[in-house]
Amino acid sequence: MQITLQELLKLNNPKIIDIRSKDEYIMGTIPTSINIPSIKLEVSPEKYINKHDTYYIFCNNGKRSKVLNEKLNIQGYRTVNIVGGYYNYLLRK
Repeated sequence: MQITLQELLKLNNPKIIDIRSKDEYIMGTIPTSINIPSIKLEVSPEKYINKHDTYYIFCNNGKRSKVLNEKLNIQGYRTVNIVGGYYNYLLRK
């Protein structure tokens, strides 16, 4: 599944996960997002998310998050890729 940034911003209190590195996250992120680097989320998703909630994930351009989104969905997690990632967020400013 995928969602555009415009659609995401219309949601009420979405759970947003920035899968970029901690350094990238510190330099700027989508407001209200939490940072869980992709490798941590891929290796041990059960430590960070549950299968009952929906999570919206992003990286810089949407490519890494798209791949991770597909892997997590196969495992039964409900994740949605944010199209265009953080770069898309920067463009709308």
